[in-house]
Amino acid sequence: MNDLVDIILANYNKENFLEETINSVLKQNFNNWKLFIIDNCSTDNSKKIIEKFTSNKKIIIIYLKKNMGVSFSRNLGIRLSNSKYISFIDADDLWSPNKLGDQISFMEKNNYSFTYTDYTPFFSRNNKIIYKKRIITPDTFDFNKFVNNSSIGTSSMILSRNIIGTTKFPKVDTLEDFPFKCKILNKGKIAIKFNQNAIFYRITKNSLTSNKLKNLFWLWQINKKYNKLNFFKNLKSLVLISINSLKKYGFK
Repeated sequence: MNDLVDIILANYNKENFLEETINSVLKQNFNNWKLFIIDNCSTDNSKKIIEKFTSNKKIIIIYLKKNMGVSFSRNLGIRLSNSKYISFIDADDLWSPNKLGDQISFMEKNNYSFTYTDYTPFFSRNNKIIYKKRIITPDTFDFNKFVNNSSIGTSSMILSRNIIGTTKFPKVDTLEDFPFKCKILNKGKIAIKFNQNAIFYRITKNSLTSNKLKNLFWLWQINKKYNKLNFFKNLKSLVLISINSLKKYGFK
């Protein structure tokens, strides 16, 4: 019998956070899952950390021979998965222990195919963990709403396999999860919030809140190429998403 949910973890050089992230999956109070760890030819000590989990039959480990990018890794995980649901966790994020069980129960009870949760950003400073305010996301998202407020955390969402279909993460330099979510929602699907603060989103110098000008450039390109937004809708998307990002994370 297949597991109910497959979790896809794409890793590249996250040795400082990877073990804690994997352990947050192992600590779930729901056991009907399988974890795909896809290492993108890391050059740090990630492999040594991953090897600690080789004896766990619920974990499938794949080492890529060259760096193919996070989109390739996630698409590979989707292709190898055979569960009813698919979930993602970034290699530096953390889940609360009841995340999977409660969220999937919510989906099963209500026959929802795309859900997400609130989340708490945090960062390290002088070896101390600093938590920011909980990000309160809207109750629902459709495509038109999401292109102006991209607040669905990738590590918080769970999707039914049947709505993903052949949808892939595109190969872009950054923000690859944004067009993936847009593609799903642009099929006429609605994403529903499971009202729980289940994710701890780590802010690093390579995360969404860094390299703001680069992110704006790629957001414009993605909206133009994948979302087919005209100039004015694209400009509106950039302005509103930027304002929302500042509200959530400040200038860190």
